[in-house]
Parts: sequence; structure tokens; C-alpha cells
Amino acid sequence: MKLNISTEKKWRVSPYLAMQFMEPLGTADSSVDAGWDYVRECWREELPELVRSLRPGMIRWGGCFASYYHWREGVGPMAERKPMLNLCWDGLYSNHVGTREFVEFCRAAGETERAEPLFVFNMESDGRMRWAYPREGEDRFGTAEEAAAWVRYCNDPDDPLRNLHDPSGPYNVRWWQIGNETSYDKNGYDVKQAVSATVRFARAALDADPSVRLIAWGDSGWAPAMCEAAGDMVSHIAFHCHYGSALPDSPLYDTEYRRDPAHTWEHLMSVPAILDGKLREMKEQVAPYGKRLAMTEGHFALRGRNRCDVLSSWMAGVAYARNFNVIFRHSDVLDIATLADFFGNRWQVNAILIPTPRGSGKPYLQPVGQVMRLFGRYAGDWYADVRSDGSVDATAGIREDRVYLLAVNPSMDTPLSLAVTLDGQTPEGGMIVHEIAPDDPTTEVTPQNAACFDPVTRTVTGNEAFLPPAAVAVFEIPIPGTRS
Repeated sequence: MKLNISTEKKWRVSPYLAMQFMEPLGTADSSVDAGWDYVRECWREELPELVRSLRPGMIRWGGCFASYYHWREGVGPMAERKPMLNLCWDGLYSNHVGTREFVEFCRAAGETERAEPLFVFNMESDGRMRWAYPREGEDRFGTAEEAAAWVRYCNDPDDPLRNLHDPSGPYNVRWWQIGNETSYDKNGYDVKQAVSATVRFARAALDADPSVRLIAWGDSGWAPAMCEAAGDMVSHIAFHCHYGSALPDSPLYDTEYRRDPAHTWEHLMSVPAILDGKLREMKEQVAPYGKRLAMTEGHFALRGRNRCDVLSSWMAGVAYARNFNVIFRHSDVLDIATLADFFGNRWQVNAILIPTPRGSGKPYLQPVGQVMRLFGRYAGDWYADVRSDGSVDATAGIREDRVYLLAVNPSMDTPLSLAVTLDGQTPEGGMIVHEIAPDDPTTEVTPQNAACFDPVTRTVTGNEAFLPPAAVAVFEIPIPGTRS
């Protein structure tokens, strides 16, 4: 199979395509609580190193939780913080992880610089009055004034409350999202109400700090109205994509997926078409307005224990890798994207699972975490065209003197032989291959085999490369005539 990569730089690629998403999930998945050491009042010591290996360019704080979150309850001395009802996910949230702790986590997450924090405003509970006023005397309704005060708390060097809590200086949070899944709830705001609230919040946030970047909710056909009303106040339109199989009679639920692996594979390989269709739809809606896109949540949504154990299998890992390639192909307009929730102790859609109770194992990467670590690290800074005469699923990026080919074998049982060229020429000096290719793609990761999907690095002489069945790989190729 011939595969040619152009060394022409097509467009600059955002560093936020492997964003991680942190939301306190209450009794559904201990999530944030699983990563916090309540005795030492800091993040668990095993977590930062694994997180740094993911190199998330951005981490988002929010989700449905944002629609009833009051940020002031999560700042200041721990003893003075007020626990809150976690209305979507049940139980109570302690607020021990709040603004400062989240920003510190973002600082620790980067290898050379911090991951960009992205906070989601409580935009009037997105019109969900059952969350705004859940019981007598309980007010969870978020106002534009509260949002503006949060921006000042984070970014104003002279903000008195932050200087009281943390005199080390401002947090310089550039990215803020207005509205979360507003269009998904018929009992919440309609598009007219959401647009009006978004404009109020945008004006308040920009008055507090004119340099912030604002993201507005625009899914379900709302993007044109949001773009028209918000104008230059908003740079990005947010949407989510939660997907299952694109085919009828899906086995992707409970333990049904284990009955016929080939049938399961067929359905998993149908998933990229869903994401591709969603991205094309959103690009078409924002194109007349010149807005950029932010997929601030995106992952499988399956029925089953802890969101379905199939997501711990390498079969799902291959589907995730193909979805990363879909995201990369749309990076001409898409700046922010994710394939997973971040970490917790139960949900299989997490990038990282944290075994509990303490001492029962170290945090480890789910298949989606392995894909985000591998492809996110080597995606490159510039998009490059790839041409192939075969079935390989491939994209490519350029960074400095290297081309990085992100390749997926979409066959469960047939290997691929690739003849790779750069601008039609055989690469000089061979290729370095970073590859995940377990012998059995039905393998599922557990705390007992936590390293089973760790990539293996090998060197290829010449331009002929072998890609095993169900393999996910990065080919690192020097560009002729550039310095190494």
C-alpha cells in the first residue's frame, strides 16, 4: 500500500485538541474526589506524573455541574468552604477543589508550561429552574455579576478577595465558556432566552477583563442565532458529541459486546462517521460568521456497567484513535476537542482510572487515555495532507524538522504493509515508529495489567513499514534538508 505525505504546511493546529475535562460527578463517579487527598489537602501524589504524560493543552472545569455551581463556595480557607448539593450527579460536593486548586492542577499538568484552564460559567442555571431553586431556601441561580466577579478574582491583580486568599498574584485564566448543554433540555432556556443570557454574560465578562476568550453554546442548530447576537464578543461556538454505533442492532451495551468480537468491531469502526458528520454540520453553521469551534465534551455514551466495559478494550481504543484522526482533519476550524472525561474511579469513559480504596493500585490509562497521550504528543503544529491507495486511516502533522504520521489499521485481523514517501520521495534515515498493537484487540485493561497498552518504539530502515491488525501508531519521519 502506497502512502504519500506532503510536507506543505496546510494550517496551524491548535494545542487544545486533546483537552481533558474535569467535573465533580458525585455518586456517579467520584471523579475529582478520587484524585484529592483529604488528609494532606492536595492532589494525590501518584496523579500529577501520569497527567503530565498526557500533556493536556487545556483542562475544562464544569459540565452540568456548572449549572448550579457558585464559585465563591470553593475559594478561601478549607474550613470556611461550604459543601454543595450535586444536583445532577447526586450527593454532596465538598468544594475542597475550587478555583485555586484547579488552576494549580493546570500548572502541574504541563511539561514545560501549564495547561490552559477553561472555566464554565453558571449561566442562570441554563434555565433549568429545578437546579436553580431545588428546595426552599436554596438558590443555585448564577448571574452575570457573579461571572464577572469570578473573572476579576482570577485575572485582576488588585482583586481584594483573591489577594486575601492568595497574595501570589492573578491566575490569568483566558478561556471561559458561557452555557453548557443549554439546548439539550426542553425544560431549560430556548434559543432566544439562551442568546439573551449569553450576550449579558459576555458583556459582563469582557467588562471585567477585555482580554478573555469567550465560548458560547451553539449546538442543536443554535449556532447561527448565537453568532448573530454575540458578534465579536465570542470567538468560539461550543457543542458536544456523545456517540454510539452508527449501525442498527448495536452490541455496544452491557456485556453483549463480548458475544461476537467481529460484530462488535464492525460497530466500533462505524463510530467515526458520527463524529465526522457532527463536525461537518457545525462547520457549515459557523462558516458565514468566521467563528471557530470547541467540542468541549465528546465521548462514547453506552449502556452498561460504569458506562460499559467495552471501553476498557483495545477495540474501543482503535475507534478512539480513528476519532482523533477525524478531529485532526477538521482542525482547520476546530480548536478545542476531547475524547474523554478526565479521571475517576468508575467510569470507563475516563482517560485515567484511579483505583480505590487507597493502596489498591496506581492510577492508569484507559485505552482512550493511551490514544490521547500518543496522538496528542505527536500530532504536530501544522496539518499536512496524506494520500493513500489503501484502507489505512491516516493523518499527518509537522513539527520543526519532522513529519508525524498518525496511522490506524481499521482491520481486526489483516496486517497492512505501507510504503511511505514524503513529497513522493523515500524518507532519508528511516522512520521511528511508536506503536500500540496488542496480540488480541479484545484485551481489556485492568489494574492488574495496567501497562498492557503502553506503546512500543521501534526503528524502521527505509520506507517499508508493517502495521499489525488493530494497530495504532505514530511514524516519526525526518524531513530532508532540515536540521535534526
